[in-house]
Formats: sequence, C-alpha cells, structure tokens
Amino acid sequence: MDRYAVIGHPVAHSKSPLIHAAFARQTGQSLSYEAIDVAPDALEASLAALAAQGFRGLNVTLPHKVEVMRLCETVSDRARRAGAVNTLLRTDNGWSGDNTDGEGCLRDLQRLGFGLRGRRVLVLGAGGAVRGILEPLLREQPAELVVSNRSPAKPEALAEEFRAIGPIRPCTHRALKGDRFDLIVHATSAGHDGSFPRLPGQLLAAGGQCYDLSYGHAFAPFRAWAESQGAAQVSDGLGMLVEQAAASFERWRGLRPDTAPVIAQLRETA
Repeated sequence: MDRYAVIGHPVAHSKSPLIHAAFARQTGQSLSYEAIDVAPDALEASLAALAAQGFRGLNVTLPHKVEVMRLCETVSDRARRAGAVNTLLRTDNGWSGDNTDGEGCLRDLQRLGFGLRGRRVLVLGAGGAVRGILEPLLREQPAELVVSNRSPAKPEALAEEFRAIGPIRPCTHRALKGDRFDLIVHATSAGHDGSFPRLPGQLLAAGGQCYDLSYGHAFAPFRAWAESQGAAQVSDGLGMLVEQAAASFERWRGLRPDTAPVIAQLRETA
C-alpha cells in the first residue's frame, strides 16, 4: 500500500487525512495517509527518513512550506514564484516540490461562481498566502488587481515580482478610501486571533462578493465585515483546502477526485 502524509508542527488538527481517505475511497486507490508532526529542526532528517520508509508523497503545512524548498531536488515554476512548497512527490532523484494553493483557490472561486475576468479584485494582505494565489488570479485577467497591506513595502515588492504575469496595483489599507471592488479576497492571518484589519468605509461594489482563505473560527471576523458591506455572497476557504488537496492527489496518483462531496462531508462534520 502506497504511503502518504502531511507534515507540520503542530499537525494533529489537520483535516488532510480525512480528505485524502475520502479521495482514495472515491477513486478506488489503495493508499494510506497520516499526519506526522515534524519539528522545524528535524525537517531535513525527517524527509530522509520518510523517503527511506517508502513514502511516495507528502503535503507540507506550517511552518515548513518555505524551508522545505531548500531540500527539494526540483521545484515547479509555480512553487518557485509562490516562494513555498505544499506538495512533495518522491522521485528517483529525490523530492520534487510543487505548490497547489493557487490552483486550489482558483478552482474554489470558480466552483462558487466568483468570476475574476474583467472584474475589479482586491486582495487583503501581502504575506505568503498571497504569494501563493497571485499567479492564477492574474492569469484570469481581472480588470484590476489591487494588493493591500498596512504598509506599502510588501505590496510594492509583489507588484514588481509578478509584473511579467500581470499588473498589480499596490496599496495601503488607508489608501483604499473611495475605491469599489467586485470581489474582495481576505488573505491576512488576523482572523485567527479574532481581529480584522481596519479598512476605510464602503469598499464593496453593489452585487460584490467576498472570499476568505481561512475557515472555521478564523472566518468569523471577515464574514461579519463582508455582511456589513452588503456582500451578495461570502464564502470561507474550506473549499480551497479540499481543492488544493485534490490537486496534490492528482499530482501523486494521476486521477482528479470529485471535490464536491468531500466539501459537503466536511461542512456536515464541522
């Protein structure tokens, strides 16, 4: 039986084993999938040990998604642009790294009917999560893509780095005053401590939609803000979690599972 796992620290809370078990049942694949806690100072030794034990692939979560790139024999272009790896495939030459977060985000937005082409899109935040989703968002050719942060340095750096793929308008939160957007994507970590960035006035256009990369309790502050903006539709990132896992599964097994029943299963058990 082929072995797979998610590595992180901590990792006991991960939904990945449940998701991949559902994918395996659905596609008739014989595999095992587990969660393995790996301390940061043990990452290199752990990867070598897991390879020796015959693991065919790994998902990578915090805090290893950046550091694990150094330990990969090859890294995909999209992972290199994202500056992080969340999927490892074992090859004859070593670990091959990929990043499926951006693909997962875009597929979930499409599943929900959140169109990007020709629309004004605001991304709140400029950290690692944003780096992972910018390329697929830009390739959808929005009318405008704005990346906003408390300070201007990170959005400006991202605009320069991704300019070959598409234009980004860097902005501070305060400078958003007077703007209106058709889609607002929340990608800061503020919700995890129950807070939300201070934003100026009405930012959502009539009929606008809102999407959060987080889910669970971290989604609550953004949902409340989106509702106060009169959002026509607001969604959390649980679907993105499943969609990025499906992309990893496809990378490993050559089959793409149906995500809809797995998302429904997670919502029923949440």
